[in-house]
Amino acid sequence: MKAICFYFQIHQPQRLKRYRFFDIGNDHYYYDDFANDDIITRIAHTSYIPAAESLLRMIEDSGRKFKCAISISGVALEQIEIYVPELLDILKKLVATGCVEILAETYAHSLSSLADPEEFAEQVKVHGEKVHELFGVKPKVLRNTELIYCDDIAPQILAMGYKGVITEGAKHILGWKSPNYVYASASAPKLKMLLKNDKLSDDITFRFSNTNWSEYPLTADKYINWIADTPAEEQIFNLFMTMETFGQLQNRDSGIFQFLEALPRFAAERGVEFITPTEAVSKIKAVAELGVPFPMSWADEARDTSAWLGNQLQKEAFNKLYSVAERVRLCDDRRLKQDWYYLQASDHFFYMSTKHQADGEIHSLYSPYDSPYQAFTNYMNVLADFIVRVEEQYPLSIENEELNALLTTIRNQAHEIETLNKEVSSMRLNIEHYNEEHAIREGKASVEKPAAAAPKAKKPAAKPKAAAAKTTAAKSTAKKAPAKKSAAKEPEA
Repeated sequence: MKAICFYFQIHQPQRLKRYRFFDIGNDHYYYDDFANDDIITRIAHTSYIPAAESLLRMIEDSGRKFKCAISISGVALEQIEIYVPELLDILKKLVATGCVEILAETYAHSLSSLADPEEFAEQVKVHGEKVHELFGVKPKVLRNTELIYCDDIAPQILAMGYKGVITEGAKHILGWKSPNYVYASASAPKLKMLLKNDKLSDDITFRFSNTNWSEYPLTADKYINWIADTPAEEQIFNLFMTMETFGQLQNRDSGIFQFLEALPRFAAERGVEFITPTEAVSKIKAVAELGVPFPMSWADEARDTSAWLGNQLQKEAFNKLYSVAERVRLCDDRRLKQDWYYLQASDHFFYMSTKHQADGEIHSLYSPYDSPYQAFTNYMNVLADFIVRVEEQYPLSIENEELNALLTTIRNQAHEIETLNKEVSSMRLNIEHYNEEHAIREGKASVEKPAAAAPKAKKPAAKPKAAAAKTTAAKSTAKKAPAKKSAAKEPEA
């Protein structure tokens, strides 16, 4: 039987305010709260909330046969909690049905997997804790930022406890192969891969309301027939897209919500089922191993990382940011760590892209800046102030290795001091107990002494004279007896 694996992404970054060069060292708050509130609230009411309500109806109307997965970045979850808590309530209802799976990802929606494995692991862990806190579930399948994946990342994903990863079915990687199968990672064979069906996903995301498209209008029955009529051996169709597709990229008037809600009915008629990523990697065997020597993603035509690291502006900002990664992890400043997460969001680098044509249009569509150069200047001003704050705690003049050695020494000394303090406390306690016991004993002795001296011993009664005479005679006889014995033995010697 064929299965559809739907995945929807929700992410909104913490957008930066206009930060001038003269603000460096003076203003340590970097965010445009008005824009963040306005954008997520508007998109939530035009897209996220109506789409979530549609998914809830699809689950109920299909008798819980419709299933899907959602990934929500940590920074987006924070904004949802603050600005649109009603969206969070609907998402909790979806998860409570048991038909919606929440995927793991980096908390900051960052590119840390390309620069810092330790930071990558930490962010995935923190994101998992946040998901468990809000939804009561633990993610089992990972979705890296922008579906970025390569062979170097796979072993780490497996080591973190995830059995599956979802990524792009890039043509330059697949070649003649189809994305409609489960694959195993070449560098970590126990890790299964779910690859996005690029054409079928983009038919909904970008072409649904395009009147110049040869397949316009796209209906639910036509779409399901395309899937059902594929070769029998093709088992799974991974349809990955942002939640903004519904109501934002494709507005409500296009009929996108009616199209979505009609899919389960026509799928049931053609024997096509819906499946979550965890069910897919658990039930479906991998047909082959797939090697991905260079990082791929679902962005732009190239399906690589050039959307974020394709020019010198982006690389300069990226390298400057992660140059202080180790120092930030060492600090305990909550505010500094929060800024560290927000500044890692991939969106900041996306705004700096200098691509043209179709890719350039998409970048400019999402960017709040007039040009990529303005995006770079603003970000670097913020980053300069952030690095000043980091240097105040851990000076950059000290090399990382030397700093680690010093901090290790400090930690060891702190541990030794703590151990000695515990020993001192224990000894003081023992002394106190000894003093208490000694005081109790002295008290008892002082009470018992007068009591013993009080009664006077009685004099023994006088013996009768006859008895006294007998006693004296017996004593004298006892004294003479040994003397005779020794005298008898002398001649023998």
